Amino acid sequence: MNARIPRTSAVRRTGIALVACASALSLTACGVIDGIGGGDSSASPEKRDDITVGLLLPDKETARFEKFDRPLIEKEVAALTRDKGKVVYANAESSPDKQSRQFQQMIDDRVDVILVDALDAKGIAPDVRKAKEAGIPVIAYDRLAEGPVDAYVSHDNELVGEVQGRSLVEELGAARASSKVVMMNGDPADPNTARFKEGALGELEGEVEIVKKYDTDKWSPEVAEANMRKAIASVGLADIAAVYSANDGMAGAVIKALKDAGATRIPPVTGQDANLDAVQRIVAGEQFMTVYKPFLTEATNAAKMAVYKVQGRDIEFDALTQDSVDSASEQDIPSNLVPVVAVTKDNIGKTVVRDGVYSVDQICTAEYKADCAAIGLR
Repeated sequence: MNARIPRTSAVRRTGIALVACASALSLTACGVIDGIGGGDSSASPEKRDDITVGLLLPDKETARFEKFDRPLIEKEVAALTRDKGKVVYANAESSPDKQSRQFQQMIDDRVDVILVDALDAKGIAPDVRKAKEAGIPVIAYDRLAEGPVDAYVSHDNELVGEVQGRSLVEELGAARASSKVVMMNGDPADPNTARFKEGALGELEGEVEIVKKYDTDKWSPEVAEANMRKAIASVGLADIAAVYSANDGMAGAVIKALKDAGATRIPPVTGQDANLDAVQRIVAGEQFMTVYKPFLTEATNAAKMAVYKVQGRDIEFDALTQDSVDSASEQDIPSNLVPVVAVTKDNIGKTVVRDGVYSVDQICTAEYKADCAAIGLR
């Protein structure tokens, strides 16, 4: 079995990859994305292809889950199993209780492996243990679930926060020491939130003045908007130099609150997920940046890990899990951490457009045509 790379080494390696690679497509050439498996199943006769992968996703508000993650996983499972494997899908619609019931149903139905993006990392642990007792492997997807998970596939979530925080510091420039920044963090029940926050604070503390910090229950844009209104009332609209927003849904809500308060110029606002409306806000100069986490790579690698685990293809599985992370309950979890990219108005064409996430026509609708032309996006 391959040696696991310590957490710090994984971060350093990923950071180097970011410098060397401009987009997710070029990551393949850099050797960051594992190419083993592809669409050609090399399973030996005793390793069956008619497997069932259970896929549990957390919500429908985050556009990427329904639009990208689910169809990409389904497509790769089919390719790896010569169209004999299937994905059984359930979405928790932001309810941890519903996700737990869905998880139990998959155990009862005896799926071969479960991919779970946990709404509540700690709360899902008993379900993970039940699956383990039933002999069903569990792979944590996008968020690190507690309990005896067999593996984890995501992005380097601390690096996401670092990229967001560093982007703000660089944008504020020489004025940063006196700049008042509001932090709009994610859901405290989401294990990724702490990592995003840790990464961002590592870049922001000592560089800017953080005047307000908010956690956002269930990543709700409505909660974020209400908290932003509180921040404006407390700090003063003119005195807010920037807003750290952990994701794009909240970024849109923050920008709405700023506009409603009378802002004629929106201060730099960060985001994450590269949602289409966020990319359009970046084009229009309303949102400063978003973090693009290559969905194709994450979803494809998750599907490979699930199939390889069931089929006992240990060499391929190990090749995809050379990183290692710890959860609150487990140590040295075999992991696959995909690099991330900061998207600003200067590199939209070289990231989400080049990778085929969105076409120029999808971004540059009538409302944004002039803005697209101004930044040379065509």
